Amino acid sequence: MAPTDSFAEAFLAGLHARPRAIAPKWFYDQAGSELFDRICTLPEYYPTRTELALLDQHAPEMAARMGDGAEIVEFGAGASVKVRLLLQAMRTPRRFVPVDISGAHLHRAAAALRRDHPGLEVLPLAADFTADLVLPPPAGRRIGFFPGSSIGNFEPAAAEALLRRFGGWLAGGALLIGVDLIKDPDVLHAAYNDALGVTAAFNLNLLARANRELGADFDLAQWAHSAFYQPQHRRIEMHLMSRRRQRVQVAGAHFDFDEGDSVHTEHSYKYSVEGFQALARRAGFAPGAVWTDAARRFSLHWLEPAGGPAPTTPQEDMA
Repeated sequence: MAPTDSFAEAFLAGLHARPRAIAPKWFYDQAGSELFDRICTLPEYYPTRTELALLDQHAPEMAARMGDGAEIVEFGAGASVKVRLLLQAMRTPRRFVPVDISGAHLHRAAAALRRDHPGLEVLPLAADFTADLVLPPPAGRRIGFFPGSSIGNFEPAAAEALLRRFGGWLAGGALLIGVDLIKDPDVLHAAYNDALGVTAAFNLNLLARANRELGADFDLAQWAHSAFYQPQHRRIEMHLMSRRRQRVQVAGAHFDFDEGDSVHTEHSYKYSVEGFQALARRAGFAPGAVWTDAARRFSLHWLEPAGGPAPTTPQEDMA
């Protein structure tokens, strides 16, 4: 199925659903990927800044756990900025396999990595890791890398299922994964409602993409970005809200919206360290080291396959 056809099917199904919802993976066309890169530089958006600092400080320890000649597979690689800190700390990395749904963005990042690491085999894979994924045979010990807070975009049961799939793809290797932590709701609100409106533009780009690719007629001025914290679910919710009563045409189908109706575009679950470790155990991993910042806003978890190399103390905090 062609990428545009996949988007059309998912978008139409999401508008027909009740409540209306569209999976966040469809944010990432070329324009959406560029907007997300901008979000990662915003002062309010702490996850990227905090995770980069953790990688910068602890990459040698992480690389030592990977071992010589390891292969890194990054799921949802985007611009592949964070993996550079790991590659610099590794001795003789065997291969890097970035996986991302946005092909053009992926291949540009892969070309830049080849220039900067001429001895490294870089094998980009334009694919949706939430669907069927076929990886090449491992070139060394396979290490999964899933940075950012993307695991939070999945309902807990779906997150557990995805971790199980990672375990299968890693063929006995380990996983280094970023997990956003529970914190002051004011901090969360600011991160998803930045002063420059970049996150709003990122959210609204989903409708602009439908206009570009599906011939839809969304008037973006009649839609508002809405993001808020739901403490009972421990998650941020992101919606596109209709500012007035309106009818929209998408690929020949018509949809009616009342004022205040919304389309749910993303949620981002926040975890405690212990809560995420429990999820990882249910998915077949043995929790190992945990790296957190001093304010405990964000965490990086080292997960071994259950029955694999002996993990470090589950509550180890290397901040």
